[in-house]
Parts: sequence; structure tokens; C-alpha cells
Amino acid sequence: MGVGKTLIGLRDMARLLASSRLSGSATKSFLVAAPTQAILDSWPLEARKFGLAHLLDQVEFTTYRSLSKTLSIGRYHKLYLDECHALKDSHEPSLKIHVAQQNSILGLTGTPPAQADSEKGRLVATYCPMLIDYTTDEAVLAGLLNDYRLVVHRLSLSSVRDYVVSFQSGSQFTTSERESYQYWSTRLANAAQDALPVETLRLLRMQALMHFPGKGRYMAHLASQFTEKVLLFTCNQQQAEQQAEYTYHSKNKDSQANLAKFNTGEIQRLACVAQLSEGINIPQLRVGIIWHAFGNERKAAQRIGRLLRLNPEETATVHLLMYQDTVDEHWVAQALAAFDPTKISYVDASRQYLGC
Repeated sequence: MGVGKTLIGLRDMARLLASSRLSGSATKSFLVAAPTQAILDSWPLEARKFGLAHLLDQVEFTTYRSLSKTLSIGRYHKLYLDECHALKDSHEPSLKIHVAQQNSILGLTGTPPAQADSEKGRLVATYCPMLIDYTTDEAVLAGLLNDYRLVVHRLSLSSVRDYVVSFQSGSQFTTSERESYQYWSTRLANAAQDALPVETLRLLRMQALMHFPGKGRYMAHLASQFTEKVLLFTCNQQQAEQQAEYTYHSKNKDSQANLAKFNTGEIQRLACVAQLSEGINIPQLRVGIIWHAFGNERKAAQRIGRLLRLNPEETATVHLLMYQDTVDEHWVAQALAAFDPTKISYVDASRQYLGC
């Protein structure tokens, strides 16, 4: 998760070419597969960045959608499965043939399947079992990533009745962040008498917290303080559209064009959701703001990892927004549990921005 997996794959190719005569082969020696074209596009960029462009003459690229067909046509010395947790059962016949021909596989993932008996868990365990596991801090120490600092901004729930709740029926009502949170917390406290299961109540409270407008106002204010590139991670597409003129998400047909503009520095703000968590490298990105922690170390590391591709002497700053005196504090603690505590600081958002 954000430990320079592409660079690891490229260095493995360089090692193999240096120790063999693969470069004299008439066919491509390596096949790189990934879930999306955007992830594949990062490989040539990384190769050129680290002086490994000569490897590209020996590499063919394919998405997972075309992996089986590509493997059936050609034979490759080694297969590189980027984000290998995206494998499906339909890939297995071609993977079996590749392995039967004594050809090897290197799997790369920041989110290994949690359940070993699931479809993805079985495929990863069979074709690219986990042998090396890096944390973000270990990757920093190993020189794969640059240094970082995490700043957690403590926000107070607003008592202003400006939070509009909409229902599928079309009806609406207006409440405050504080009233809404107290409502769901009270229902959870009395879950034994509630009509909804505890897990459903927890999910609804989390969804309410993720949609409160206070974080959106504060994110916009915080982003305005920077003159350099800022990547904004929101929870959904609507929030992304509200935060920046240029966005990256599945329903925006201009996402790739916007990412290209952000990469070159033509634009200074890009708002995105989960689609930009995996496999994307953004040059000269030093500042990021994360709306919600999700209570998940892997998701936090993926988002933070987008900013850890600088030169070793540079430091990235990741800002994480948190509602204090709520379950949001627990989620942030879980998300940051694997990070060096000396690199984490906390600030009172009310002192930074009186509008929240």
C-alpha cells in the first residue's frame, strides 16, 4: 500500500535481464497486467523516472479484462500482476498454463484479501502468495518512499441547523450535525429495542458523519491556504464536484484529462474518490487532504501513498479531518495505528477556521 510497488516490479525486471540473456529474445520477456489502463500507464512513467526506460522494450501491458487472451497468444518469462487482489476465477485457466510452462509470477498489492477462503484470497494464495510485507514506515526507511507527516484536524460538530437530510421519497428536513449525531447515537444506545440491527444503525450513523457539511467547508478553506498542488480525497462524487472544478471519478468522462493536467501542474486542485487510491503516481505532489478515515489502515495507507513518491529529501504533508468527541476519533485512531506516532500531530480546527 503505497510502497512503490511499480518500482519493485521494474527493479525485478532489471535484475532478471542483468542475470540472463532474455534481452536477446525475439518476443517480449515480461507481461504486466493491472485492473485499469491508468495503473498500467504508471509503469512507463516510473521506468523513465528511475532510469529504467530500456526495460520497456521487453514489456507488454494488458488489463485484467484481456489477461487470459494475452496469455493464450504469447509466452512470457515472467508475469507481473499489479493489484493482484483483483484476480478472478476466470483468470485461473490461463494462469495455470503460464505456471505449467515453468514461467514465474510476481504479485503486487497493497490490499491483500482479508479472507483466505474467498475467490480473491484463494487466487492470491495460489499464484502469488505473500512473501514480503512492507508497512509505509518500513518503505520510507528502505528508501522506496519519501518522508511524510500527518496532521489531524479536530473539528467540532456544528449546532447550526443547516444540514439537509433527503429521503428517496423526495421529502427533506433540516437539522444540525450535533442533533443528527445525537439521534443516531441514542438509537445505538437503545439498539435492543430498535427495529434495525446494530450493524445497520452503525452504518447509518457513519453515513451521516460522512455527509455532514462541516468537513466540506473546512476542506475548502484548508485547500485555499496552499498555492501548490493539493489532492482532495472525498467520500463521494457529489462532494468531489463541490470541492474542485476538476475531479477524478468514474462518472466524469474528463477524469483522465483532469489527471493529466494535475500531473503537469496546469491545475492545482483535483478532487477524487476511491478510484485514485490505487496505482497512480502524481509528480510533485506534496499536500493532500482526506475527508474521512474509514477506520481502515490499508485505505489510509493507499491515500497517503499517493503523496509519497517525491525525492528522498522532501516531505509530504497529509491532512486528515476528524470530528472530535464522536466515533470519528476511533476511526482515525484505527486508520493511523500502523504509522509512526512521532510523525502525527493534532490541531484544533476551530482555531484555523472560525466558520466550522
